[in-house]
Amino acid sequence: MKVAVILGTRPEIIKMSPVIKELENQNLDYFILHTNQHYSSKMDRIFFEQLNLPEPKYNLNIGSGTHAEETGKMLIGIEKILMKEKPDIVLVEGDTNTVLAGALAAAKLGIKVGHLEAGLRSYDRQMPEEINRILADHCSDLLFGPTLKSKQTLLNEGILESKVFLTGNTMVDAVCQNLEIATKKGITHSKLGVKQKITS
Repeated sequence: MKVAVILGTRPEIIKMSPVIKELENQNLDYFILHTNQHYSSKMDRIFFEQLNLPEPKYNLNIGSGTHAEETGKMLIGIEKILMKEKPDIVLVEGDTNTVLAGALAAAKLGIKVGHLEAGLRSYDRQMPEEINRILADHCSDLLFGPTLKSKQTLLNEGILESKVFLTGNTMVDAVCQNLEIATKKGITHSKLGVKQKITS
């Protein structure tokens, strides 16, 4: 099985880090496609470095723009790469323009879509993120909900229960997984003059 991990923003890099590491642990064939929706070094490269993640195989260098400009450029770029790589599944996480473009490009090519953080809702259609998460959910084949409430939301919207999986929150996984890295660096504690106390 070949897996495409599509991300583009700081939160996606952090929240996808446990998934990427698990793909590596299982020796699965995967690649990272980075749209570069967030593109400054402090919002992007620093997280790949500090979380010990591999470099993306592809970088679209999209940068900023209107929602239409960003999403349109991403759709064009992602589609070309997916047609070339022919993955079996595309994984996206969250509610960004990258998530919408990745899910939509894959769905239109007949590639399975797995959406992490599925089923989250603000019920405010004025938020662009709300539109993104709803559309991503409804064109996904596998929906990974972090909570029982998110699972119920998906079922209430008519999504088949066989597509919905209760998985927990990868942000929690990221914190636990990277605790050792943070502890080793330990710079913040000394700078702030606080004592470190870790409880399990």
